[in-house]
Amino acid sequence: MPDFEKKTRWVVITGAPSSGKTSVIDELRARGYPVQAEVARELIEECLRRGQSLEDVRKDGGKQLQHDILRIKRAREASLDPAQVVFMDRGMPDSIAYFRLAGLEADAAIAACHMYRYDAVFIFDRLPLVKDGVRAEDEAVAKRIDDMLRADYAALGYQPVCVPAVPVSARADMILQHLRLPQQKAVAS
Repeated sequence: MPDFEKKTRWVVITGAPSSGKTSVIDELRARGYPVQAEVARELIEECLRRGQSLEDVRKDGGKQLQHDILRIKRAREASLDPAQVVFMDRGMPDSIAYFRLAGLEADAAIAACHMYRYDAVFIFDRLPLVKDGVRAEDEAVAKRIDDMLRADYAALGYQPVCVPAVPVSARADMILQHLRLPQQKAVAS
């Protein structure tokens, strides 16, 4: 197993684009659990709000975008308490797949993965791909990303728990049960 600088209680929720990760992260947030949103989505949405098009954001094949995402992920993880349970919408190893997809050497992403060891990784089974103005992937690319994520997490010594395509609340319940965390229900806002 690879060496990691710090063990954490952080929990990664990952999977192909449009696999329901963000919906479950939102459900866990509503139940009172600390979460970290997906950096890529936040960064792309911010660029779109500033008037850039999706094509502008990905103009160089996504190379600069991937470097920016990795930089922000590193800063976010450095600011978190390793002893606190935090649910993350994608983990550092996701950057390995996305670097390769953008035609980049993944050395920087791989090195970043050795800073912290996640407590658990959940990989979601794929759902039908839904275009939402932020996603640029098609079905073939989504399948490729899914395969790469599974391989990259395994190569880092993780044994991701597969989460089937069931309703959002059931997925959240499965994750909490696996982690032996309270099954609190969402708080109405």
